[in-house]
Amino acid sequence: MIWVAAYLASGAVVGLLAGLLGIGGGMTLVPILSALFSAQALAPGYVVHLALGTGMASMVFTSFASLREHHRLGSVDWTVARRMVPGILLGSFAASAASGWFSQQVLALAYGVIAVFGGVQLLRSSRPAAARSLPGAAWLWSWMFAIGMVCGLMSAGGAFLTVPFMVYCGVPLRTAIGTGAAIGWPVALFGTIGYVVSGWSVAGLPDGSLGFVYLPALAALVVASMLFAPVGARLMHRLPVQLLRRLFALLLMGLALKMVFTYGLG
Repeated sequence: MIWVAAYLASGAVVGLLAGLLGIGGGMTLVPILSALFSAQALAPGYVVHLALGTGMASMVFTSFASLREHHRLGSVDWTVARRMVPGILLGSFAASAASGWFSQQVLALAYGVIAVFGGVQLLRSSRPAAARSLPGAAWLWSWMFAIGMVCGLMSAGGAFLTVPFMVYCGVPLRTAIGTGAAIGWPVALFGTIGYVVSGWSVAGLPDGSLGFVYLPALAALVVASMLFAPVGARLMHRLPVQLLRRLFALLLMGLALKMVFTYGLG
């Protein structure tokens, strides 16, 4: 029962972050789930894989709850979302489907490096001068494919990269956050399929696993995160977003460093 309570608490925190910042929450969950799975001695050698897959699967539900609320509040630019989604979907699926080829140490190190980089970008107080519009189709597709690869390796919806990208292209910050939530949902869906495929034939995974997705943890995470994501979305329209972004960046970098030292250098 204590593990269920831990999953519920984790889901509540992630749901709030998803609503506040437009993120799916998966990348925040990965270090937390890795620690919980290790404490339960689930699938040694595949703890990080399970954390990545389960975190990504939880985003399917969390991102949808966040997206629905942001859409209701009018902070989603669907024209921008439709242009960005195809490339990021393909990149996310490709990276997550290939995750089974990499060791736990490699995945942990990749997660740590990318998360620290993302945290640094979020902490930057200065922004580049806004461009007038998004780049052309070929360049946009290439950028989104690369971001999608990062999403798949990190169990992330990509908002920590897509939001600054959209702001650079002249999208208002609150609209960029809402649109990031809209982009994060299909990314989470395709990424989850990739982790299921990647772990489908792996031996030694715990009962209740669907590929690299651990369903008992997923159920508790979903219940709590879907309850708290709309709360976070409403708070986003009332609280100073820049402060929230900086606090999240510090949290992300702290979790990333713990991940690297625990699983990447162990």
